[in-house]
Amino acid sequence: MIIDAHTHIYPEKIVKKAIAKLEANSGIPAKVNGLKSGLTASMKEAGVDYSVLLPVATSPRQVDSINEEAGQTNASAKETGLLSFGGIHPDTPNYKEVLKRIQALGLKGIKLHPDYQETFFDDIRYKRIVAAATELGLYIMVHAGEDIGLPDPIHCRPKQVREVLAETESDRLILAHMGGWRLWDEVEEQLAGEKVYFDTAFSTDSVEATGMLGKEEFVHLVRAHGADRIVFGTDSPWSGQKENVEWLRQTSLTEEEKEKIFAGNMRKILGI
Repeated sequence: MIIDAHTHIYPEKIVKKAIAKLEANSGIPAKVNGLKSGLTASMKEAGVDYSVLLPVATSPRQVDSINEEAGQTNASAKETGLLSFGGIHPDTPNYKEVLKRIQALGLKGIKLHPDYQETFFDDIRYKRIVAAATELGLYIMVHAGEDIGLPDPIHCRPKQVREVLAETESDRLILAHMGGWRLWDEVEEQLAGEKVYFDTAFSTDSVEATGMLGKEEFVHLVRAHGADRIVFGTDSPWSGQKENVEWLRQTSLTEEEKEKIFAGNMRKILGI
């Protein structure tokens, strides 16, 4: 089994505009069309069994509709292979009630994007959300490190993650982009071995961008942190699922390590 823990799709009415803007900002062409149809076709070609959608709430007004749609997505997951995390914004006033609703909908986690939400990860608003989500058993997927399409400052660095961990004692964080995109030395020094997950999305040189991890560097970081806490992700449509699957298979990781990363760890998180 292969589970892609990090994917995105966009509403049909805005998809062309959204993709064009993100391509222009990042300099990275989308690999698929940004729609459900493109993702499911990509999954079939790559042999991916499930993809997890990660909606980003850029305004508190979007939160309820994002979560209701995520619940509908999960209800048909056996047919489509698509699952979804929920979304929440740091300015959501009734965040505890929203998180309880996310749990009631059967969603396994939430997505936070400190850069798009213009909030540093060690802000008290995020700490409250992380603590409350952890108490409910929800996982928290966080964009970590730089964002290729946004300027400085970086809103989630390893030192900020460490502060959140110390204050919340959460064991439910999943840090996208191998713990912090293009901050690999900081990640290894400050987060390797901690009780957090890293996903592999848009972090390896299977993607044509500067500063990515080569196979040796990737294997080194996986083993420094532990394969039990790495999950496979692609950031589709911003990198290709097939290319990422083939790249990971070609690394020197053991078959047991690859199985944990491709599906074993995420199956435990999702309960499938």
